[in-house]
Amino acid sequence: MIAETLLKERDKQAKWNGIPLLLKKLYENSHPNSDFSQCQSILKEISPLLSMEAMAFVTEERKVTQESTFPNTYTFDLFGGVDLLVEILMRPTLITQKKKPKISDDLIKDCLSILYNTCICTEGVTKRLAERNDFVLFLFTLMTNKKTFLQTATLIEDILGVKKEMIQLEDIPNLSSLVSSFDQQQLANFCRILAVTISELDTGSDDKHTLLAKNAQQKKNLGPSRAEMNQATLLDIPGFIERLCKLATRKVSETTGNSSFLQELEEWYTWLDNALVLDALMRVADEETEQSSTESSDESGFANTSTRNQLPQSMKIMHEIMYKLEVLYVLCVLLMGRQRNQVHKMIAEYKLIPGLNNLFDKLIWRKHSASAFVLHGHSQNCDCSPDITLKIQFLRLLQSFSDHHENKYLLLNSQELNELSAISLKANIPEVDAVINTDRSLVCDGKRGLLTRLLQVMKKEPAESSFRFWQARAVESFLRGATSYADQMFLLKRGLLEHILYCIVDSECKSRDVLQSYFDLLGELMKFNIDAFKRFNKYINTDEKFQIFLHQINSSLVDSNMLVRCITLSLDRFESQSDIKVAEVLSECRLLSYMSQINMRMSFLFRLINIIHVQTLTQENVSCLNTSLVILMLARRKDKLPFYLRKLQEMEYMEKYPGFILNNFHSLLRFWQQHYLNKDKDSTCLENSSCISFSYWKETVSILLGPDQTSPCAIVSYIDKAYMDIDRDFTEE
Repeated sequence: MIAETLLKERDKQAKWNGIPLLLKKLYENSHPNSDFSQCQSILKEISPLLSMEAMAFVTEERKVTQESTFPNTYTFDLFGGVDLLVEILMRPTLITQKKKPKISDDLIKDCLSILYNTCICTEGVTKRLAERNDFVLFLFTLMTNKKTFLQTATLIEDILGVKKEMIQLEDIPNLSSLVSSFDQQQLANFCRILAVTISELDTGSDDKHTLLAKNAQQKKNLGPSRAEMNQATLLDIPGFIERLCKLATRKVSETTGNSSFLQELEEWYTWLDNALVLDALMRVADEETEQSSTESSDESGFANTSTRNQLPQSMKIMHEIMYKLEVLYVLCVLLMGRQRNQVHKMIAEYKLIPGLNNLFDKLIWRKHSASAFVLHGHSQNCDCSPDITLKIQFLRLLQSFSDHHENKYLLLNSQELNELSAISLKANIPEVDAVINTDRSLVCDGKRGLLTRLLQVMKKEPAESSFRFWQARAVESFLRGATSYADQMFLLKRGLLEHILYCIVDSECKSRDVLQSYFDLLGELMKFNIDAFKRFNKYINTDEKFQIFLHQINSSLVDSNMLVRCITLSLDRFESQSDIKVAEVLSECRLLSYMSQINMRMSFLFRLINIIHVQTLTQENVSCLNTSLVILMLARRKDKLPFYLRKLQEMEYMEKYPGFILNNFHSLLRFWQQHYLNKDKDSTCLENSSCISFSYWKETVSILLGPDQTSPCAIVSYIDKAYMDIDRDFTEE
């Protein structure tokens, strides 16, 4: 509407670079009956002005640049460029005439690229686009066209990243046919978008959210969340999980369409976390081509051919790693969702685990080559590099796969399953049903199963490696559930206990996360296993080593309490057995002797109750409350509950703060009832980890919370009236 002469006059002064005039021309050439023939050439003039700024933004200079340094994209948006492009793209869907205007693929590509570049450089544009639900859903329909797929996927990913309300996948027109039209390469890219739609928005800091806040949220959200509904929608797509499993397990040599990938290479900088990787990729390509002219490559067979026609092996591997990352993430989220058992059944049937086992050495845990690819501005050992992210994603998948599920035995091969049977036979204990029922046609093949391969790399991992935490978590999840002597012995025979103790004691590990994962793993490995305690004593064979071990436990009880629980439970069971071997270990083992002292158990109990409060309980530290309950349940079995409560009272008085522990414990137990007696709460984890029936847990808590002040087992009997403070409401302060 602004006069052309005025625009021309202001243009030089305002340094608009002719953008308003070009937009005016674009508007005039894109009226409802237009054939869009002129639009392409106008966009070709606008595009370089914006892409230069976007390129500058995604390089390292962005750290110092300000918004004002991107005047072109700002001007483009100011004069309505963004809204105009959205209107042009959506025009065919808004016109009801029989003969709808046809927009060329090139015009769509240019519109999408310009929109993406504007989103990168001008604040608020992405959020504005995200608010237009009709446009977001329309973008998905553009993904059916292979020529515009990459630009569309990139823009959608950016928009969904800032969208306040999660999109519902079932609203996407013809989702099933859209997904079935994708080739494997597109499907992998689509997984990148799906990641945003199936993950709960708060999962990143899940452990940090208080249980009070979570419980309050759950009361508000009665139905399934959007993420859960989206997961269900995906599982209803025919063949979806099967295709993901194929993508996750295909070998690099099976990838096709090398030359088509090179055509897309210029657009990769928008795809790879907005990193400018084109130069890096081409540099690697040139290095490899020089090498290939003197030595032929084992898998790619591209020797003596031009770089531009064939994809070099290292680039091919990196391409595959980027794809597998997205796919493994989606599978991992689905494995942790409401349809877990359905997903488990499918990924077992499609042989995901044996497939990953075959890729372990060559791709997942491959050695870095000299020219290993790294993202722009990152180092090879940086946690953001694709190689490292793939390893972590792979370990997270193993953890989700094994956790409390009988399919975990698919991580072994047939010989290793036979070994488990032999261990049970030798110990004269019944074989675990899940081992007997494991379908041998679905297990790992080759010399070693996936679990054994994981143990091998775990032992070689450098002390400061970020993988140690995830490796320990993955192995621990294999042991979780009902304690299996055969599973423990399988791992003990492979030196796992000695490796863990070396890391805790000899390398004096400082990382709290790694220490916590090692303590948890050690607890699962040793629980009720007299051979493990014997091995422990053989390794921790001096007072000096034992003191270092105790120091590591005592330095953070939140991290080590699961191990404290395991030692307490094991000691209780061993003391009730009349076996000579058990009696011998009981008398010799430093750890069991230490825990058998009542003062030590009381010290642990006092500190466990003292470090948590209802307002600070999280998924991570609620285990301290359960460990303190285990100590008291075992005391109750021996009619010692009044003795322990009296001791706690005495310790309060010694600290010159009567009532502060017992009042806190009373509140914690009231919360425990609210939390664990919820009808949706699964109590099997508590039963499995302690071998104490859930009804005994409930009874013990009820007895401790009894209102009768004359009851020797009620907490209120041990708090003087003057210090009693037990009826306070839980609030989220």
